[in-house]
This record gives sequence, C-alpha cells and structure tokens, in this order.
Amino acid sequence: MTKAIYWADRYADIKRTGQEAVKLIRPGKRVFIGSSCGEPQHLVRVLSEASACFTDLEIVRLMTLESTPLSLIACKSNCRSMNIRSFYSGSAAISSFAGNMRFITPINLSAVPSLFKNRQLPIDVALIQVSPSDDFGWMSLGISVDITMAAAMSADLVIAQVNYKMPRVLGRSFIHVNDVDVVVEYEEDLLTIREAKEFESANLIGRHIVRLIDDGSTIEIGIGATPQATLLALSDKNDLGVHTQYLTNGIMDLVSKGIITNQKKGFNEGKLVASSAIGTNYLYEFLDDNPAIEFHPSDYVNDPGIISRHHRMVSMNMATAIDLTGQVAADSISYDYFSGVSGMLDFIRGTAQSKGGKSILMLPATSKHGKNSRIVPKLNDMAVVVPRSDVQYVVTEYGVVNLFGKSLQERAMAMISIAHPDFRDELFFEAKQMGLLSLERKLKKSIHGIYPLDLEETIEIEDQPITIRPAKPVDERGIQEHFYNQEKGDIISRFFHEKKSFVREEVEGMSQIDYIKDLTIIAVVGEFGFGNVIAVGEYLLDESKNVAEVAFSVNRKYQEKGIGRILMRKLSETARENGIAGLIAYTSPQNQAMIRLFKSLPYKTTTFFDGDVLSLNCRFDELK
Repeated sequence: MTKAIYWADRYADIKRTGQEAVKLIRPGKRVFIGSSCGEPQHLVRVLSEASACFTDLEIVRLMTLESTPLSLIACKSNCRSMNIRSFYSGSAAISSFAGNMRFITPINLSAVPSLFKNRQLPIDVALIQVSPSDDFGWMSLGISVDITMAAAMSADLVIAQVNYKMPRVLGRSFIHVNDVDVVVEYEEDLLTIREAKEFESANLIGRHIVRLIDDGSTIEIGIGATPQATLLALSDKNDLGVHTQYLTNGIMDLVSKGIITNQKKGFNEGKLVASSAIGTNYLYEFLDDNPAIEFHPSDYVNDPGIISRHHRMVSMNMATAIDLTGQVAADSISYDYFSGVSGMLDFIRGTAQSKGGKSILMLPATSKHGKNSRIVPKLNDMAVVVPRSDVQYVVTEYGVVNLFGKSLQERAMAMISIAHPDFRDELFFEAKQMGLLSLERKLKKSIHGIYPLDLEETIEIEDQPITIRPAKPVDERGIQEHFYNQEKGDIISRFFHEKKSFVREEVEGMSQIDYIKDLTIIAVVGEFGFGNVIAVGEYLLDESKNVAEVAFSVNRKYQEKGIGRILMRKLSETARENGIAGLIAYTSPQNQAMIRLFKSLPYKTTTFFDGDVLSLNCRFDELK
C-alpha cells in the first residue's frame, strides 16, 4: 500500500526549472499550451529555445498572436521539430492567420473539452499557468479556464508555471497540486491588451444595439472596438447580467458603475460567469478573489443548453462579412496579443432557445478605409461561420434588421438597406442577377438615405410599448398590411376615395425614402422585425414651392391617444431642420381630427376651401 504524501511535501519534490521541465517532454508528443492571455510565457520560451532537440511535437492551442513565435518555427522549410494545431472556427482571412491556415482545426469551442476528455485527441503534455497554491493545495487557472482545464485534467504530464501575478479566480478554476506533475515557479507580467481604438462607426453601432437590450437582460459580448463602444452605450441600462466567453475591461467598468448586478439572470444569479479574461492588469486585479465572479470551463460556459437558461439572453458578436442571404463570415481579429477561437455559434444557438433571447451580429458597413463593402452578394471564398438559418439581428452604423423568419427577398432588401450608401446600387443589381429580387424592381434614389436614429422614440400607451420611428425599406409589407387593415371611413379620409388595394409600387414610395425630401414615420407595436404598423405619417417635398405635403393614417384602435400629434411633431421638426419652409395638408372639412392635428402646430395656419377639398397651410417662420 502506497503511503499518502502531504501535498506541500509533494510540491517541493516536483519543483523544477523551466529547462528541467521541458526536458521531460519526449519526441512525437502532443503538447497543449494554455490559452490566450493565460499563456505560460516562460515555459513557451524555454520550449522554443529547445525546439531543435525535438522531432514531431504537435502543439495544441487556441489561435493566438504568439508571445513566442512557435508558428514561425513550424513554418520553417523541412521543419521536423513541431507542428501546430489551432482550434478556430472563424474564416481566418487576415494575412497573419491566413498564412498558417493549414494549422487550423475548425470546431465550436463548447466541443473542444470533450475532444480531450474522451481521448479522441489525447493530450500527452499540458503546459499551463496557475496562481500560487492556497493553504489546501489548490491553484487557480486564473484568467484562462476555457479549454485549459480539460487539457490539464486529461494530460499524461502536467507542467504548471506558478506565477505570483496570476489572480486567484473563483469558480471551477482550480487544479490541485496532486494533479500536477511538475511545477516551475516563475513570476512575470501576464499578457495584456490595450483599450481598443475608438471609431465613429463603432459608436453608431453601439447606439443602435442599446435600443435592443432591455433592463434585466443577460449579455455575452466579444472583444474589439465595436463591442467596447457597445458596452459604453449600455451605461443607462439597469440590472444587466453577464454570461460570456471573455471578460473584458468594458464589462468591469459596467460592474463598477452598478449597471451589471447579475441579480436577474434567472440562472447563476448574483454571479458573473465567464471562462477567460482578456484585458489590462486592472482587470486582473479586479478578478483576484472576487466572490461575485466565477470562471468555468468552455463546455459549461459555451454549452447552448446552459446559455438558454438565462433570462433575456443577448449575444453580441462581430462579423467580418455577411452576404445578402444572411450567411456570416467571422475572421480572427488581429488585436494585440490575442485572437480567440470563436464560440459565436454556441452563443447564437443558446440565445435562440432563451426566453426573450436575441442574437446580434455587428459589423462596420465597409472595410477600414471604406474601399470595400462588408455586406456582399455572396461570401464566395470566405468560410461560412454562422449559417443563414441561425442569424437574427444584424447591425451596421446604418441601421438594424432582423433576418429571422424572413424570405431571401426580404433578407436581400434588409441587408441592402443597412449597407453603406455607396454600395447599395451595386448590391441591388447583384441581388436581381442572383434572383433574390424580381427583375422589374427598381431601386429608388431614396435608398441612399441615411437612417436618422435620433428620430426613434418609444412611448407607452395603456402599458403597451409603441415604437415611433422613421420607416425603412423592410417596412414595405408592414405598411401595406396597415392600410389593408384600416376601416373604410379611415381610408376615405386618407385617400379621398374608397380604396381596396395597396400595391407594392404605391407603398414603395413610403418605405424607400431619403429622410430629407421625403420622410415617413411609423408607429409599431410588437417584437422588432415582426411588429405591426399602427400609424403612418409622411411628408413629401414640393421642390418648386419648398413646402412639404403631410398625410396621416392611424389605426382606429389607437386613435385619440396622442400618436398623431407625435408623428406631426416629428415630421414638422424634421422638415424645418432640413430647410423646408412649411407644410401643407389636404383633407375634407368633415375630418376634424386632421384639422385639429394640423392646428396643434405652433405656427399660424391658413385655410382654403375649393368646394371639395380643404387645404391647410403653415410656414415655419410664422409663429402663432
């Protein structure tokens, strides 16, 4: 019977230098290296320096921008020392990654731990980095639990770099001294990344997204400039929770402001749950022994079943390109030290199963210098990371669309509407060539308008939220349905005669607008992308007189509730800001509601009756 050894005595027995530890690695073995900012840099440097002594090592890791360039060693001609296996499910189009394409193993992050545990991909050696042990012999994997825990627990030989700068992060992040074969004490700064540079497009995308997120939601968000701007935009929210792959400085800031409380998650309440941290030393200090934070392995954090248990789960991830049908490419992000394996699809599918869940894909409309559109007819040579059937919300700086449940024709129009205006003509032409749009459809000049986000407003009437906003090309069918659902008398008041059909060509002029010379504002109830249009207000400029004609239609159920006044106010204020001199409306003398609505404006009103139609006029330079 083997006598048990006290863990502290064993710790002393297994302590080695880095050079001594690396000598224990045999040729032909599969070596896992700890992930992202938790990479054991000292052990990797020693391994690199000794690479000439090895043959046929296989290095297994998440894709990283290496602190020590093992890929350069593997890329040398006739290299026999090592091969690289990087787990990644993005497209890897960035040149620094595309050059190492052959090393990539496509897989969803949630599936990687079982690959190790089931010995489908046996790990011979695990090089990991841990915090110093506590009084009971437990060491924390700190800022990198993700797939590192599974690799460490299934490896034949575990070499742990003990770094006093590694924070002790709570949760399922601990490995015991008795489960480690070699410890190498080496203190060094952890890998960090700088704050992302600010971009105007990122700020605009953040402003669009914040309108989709309700108080009490649980969020997951990626890394980069746009996610950082989105987190800043969430500063007015309340009681958010976090269940995410990466914990960043932006999330830490929202915790410190009391915006993230984790009290309404519906699952793991009171705990911020992640599997890795990527940020600055301030973030790592924030994590140390923080009882409100738990790190768990990727097969838990990225499990769609676990994700779906959260209330109003919202996933927010960056895409690189999306085609007109909704297929998504998501490249690695060359972002200082780190570019991570994508858990995007795990979160998109988990979010879809969450009650009130929303998955959001963010992308700037153009490449960095504006030369290429990121919304493309087809992905062609770019790998599909998210299938079109899984895509819900897509956001650019030009707007938000919901592709879920939409036909290919509706998707094409939606994606064109949020593309950069310089590329919409080309995309429209390609959509027709591909059969996504009928050949007789025409692209109105107004499709080049830029959506005025500031005109959006949400009100409540009898406890029902109603969104007042400018119309978009995707509202064409909704506006049609609004008129078809109107009562006969309301149709006559709006069009001056009985009207039973509202064909697309007529309604198209209300949804394809330039927001300056012609503007339609609608009131919508229901879920974004599936709401019902209950009111339509519009103005159309007569350029010869510099006066805009206004007209309104409000569903009978919502009349006399103030919606018309809101539409009139927004139309008049916007017309004045756009340099229009005044407004004119044509109605019947019996339409007292329209007459009162027009006269509610703070301008002098003149009227003229020609025996059939009453005209109402006002000029913006003539106050009452």
